[in-house]
Amino acid sequence: MLENSVLYSLSANQELAEKIANQLGVTLADRRIKRFPSGEVICEPLDTVRGKDVFIIQSTCPPVNDNLMEVLIFIDAVRRASAREINLIVPYFGYARQDRKAKPRQPITAALVAHLLTTAGVNRVITVNLHAAQIQGFFSCLVDDLTAVPLLASHVDDNIPDAIKANMVVVSPDHGGVNRARDFAEQFNAPLAIIDKRRNANLEPEVMNIIGDIVGKDCYLIDDMIDTGKSACYAATALKNAGAKSVRMVAVHAVLSDPCYDLLKDSVFDEIIVTDSIPLPQKFRDLGFIKVVSLSEMISECIKSVSENKPLTALYEAYAKTRRTKKVNIS
Repeated sequence: MLENSVLYSLSANQELAEKIANQLGVTLADRRIKRFPSGEVICEPLDTVRGKDVFIIQSTCPPVNDNLMEVLIFIDAVRRASAREINLIVPYFGYARQDRKAKPRQPITAALVAHLLTTAGVNRVITVNLHAAQIQGFFSCLVDDLTAVPLLASHVDDNIPDAIKANMVVVSPDHGGVNRARDFAEQFNAPLAIIDKRRNANLEPEVMNIIGDIVGKDCYLIDDMIDTGKSACYAATALKNAGAKSVRMVAVHAVLSDPCYDLLKDSVFDEIIVTDSIPLPQKFRDLGFIKVVSLSEMISECIKSVSENKPLTALYEAYAKTRRTKKVNIS
């Protein structure tokens, strides 16, 4: 039982929030979310939060702007209700890809969202695999950017034959994801390959070259998210055409925007593994080869550490070792 703490879930991650509450042995606190005919929304706690440490679970996933406004309004509500500390758990942080000015006159929307959250009154943000770690610097409050890579590696370790582990090659879908792929590869002492991906004049991804030996190998593509699926499917096809024995993908965030479903159902993937940072639509579950690994245990341990004023160092250092002796929660 958490001392002097209360846990809320808004609209985006209700199923994940219930799993986290079960891990913690608490009940989600009551709140009211009401949408008016005008399109406006009001979010408010139904019980007192005066002097309490509030934890709010809400991904800013699609519908991004609705979920973002919902959490901003709720933060303001609990701040005005005299909460002692407001901790926001954002398993998926929307707008994270707008983290720099790629062209003149463009906004840096990731910084804007960070400023909105801190201005609303949040004291700490807990998130999972930010698209760019430097986004932490946009916040003037505390930020914990957890990584799900050890969790996903543990699921793979627990659920594939030793023959595939021995034949595994971890593949980064682009140059920017090499560090993430290396972290995953180190869990298995596996070799690394890199896809040289460029974008054409229409901003469509094109595979130019594959760096590394993947012929006859069981390839694992590692990325922080799968969105439209174009890059993932083009990469998988390129690997198969270059002689890969099988192609699987591990991605933290399943954004799955159109036309992702049409691309995936006809893709060459043997398996795709994602987390529940974003709820997986039923039609994707029905494809049969997409597996979901829950973040609930990792996030619940983080909440406990924060609530009890314990360092998160132990969570970062021991997480992979702990998962090696215990099956992770999958669906």
